[in-house]
Amino acid sequence: MVRLLKFRYIFLMMAILGCRDSSKKSAPEGAETGLPAEETPAVTQNTKTILFFGDSLTAGLGLDPNQAFPALIQKRLDSLGYSYQVVNAGLSGETTASGRNRLDWVLRQPVGVFVLELGANDGLRGIPLSETRKNLEEMIVKVREKYPGARIVLAGMQLPPNMGPEYTGEFQDLFPELAQKHQVMLIPFLLKGVGGVPEMNQADGIHPTAEGHAVVAENVWEVLGPVLVEYAGSRP
Repeated sequence: MVRLLKFRYIFLMMAILGCRDSSKKSAPEGAETGLPAEETPAVTQNTKTILFFGDSLTAGLGLDPNQAFPALIQKRLDSLGYSYQVVNAGLSGETTASGRNRLDWVLRQPVGVFVLELGANDGLRGIPLSETRKNLEEMIVKVREKYPGARIVLAGMQLPPNMGPEYTGEFQDLFPELAQKHQVMLIPFLLKGVGGVPEMNQADGIHPTAEGHAVVAENVWEVLGPVLVEYAGSRP
């Protein structure tokens, strides 16, 4: 029963994440990042940037931005004395294709650590995984070419079994395979401990509550923390 509930949760989650049309038209400066231009944090010479690039899970849909897991990561960084500025570039409905098209805009600012959380909407829509893989790969390569010293973290996602065992299996394997191929760090499942847990989700049963985002932040920190320790000059 618990396993079934989790699968139902994941399926419903992706249905909502994918319901928004991901096609983008020309927008005013700052709109494509999901943040108004005036809210883009100023980065000083001595400040490194951790950029979270994803969909509504990263954006913290339904919550105050300060409750979303990127903001919680910022609070932890501040408490530990790290000179990092977190940028939340999450956008609801994002696919890997639309994210790839948006990436150049986001990379206009220096990036020290890039956290890539995309792919669930591709899976829901049944997009060929060769295309999803290609888009994710191109984003990883583009970040590395633009900022060779940046660390990259890839957030994994899973699909329900009704998408077909071959597709779901390949989808699940896609993230660790890319992480290994490109030598980037991997968060195996972003929603570990949150998916399928009613009290960790909002009334829609899909998007995490503030408490859910706190758990997601812990999942992220398990991988991000060691990355920052390894990153030369990560401490002020």
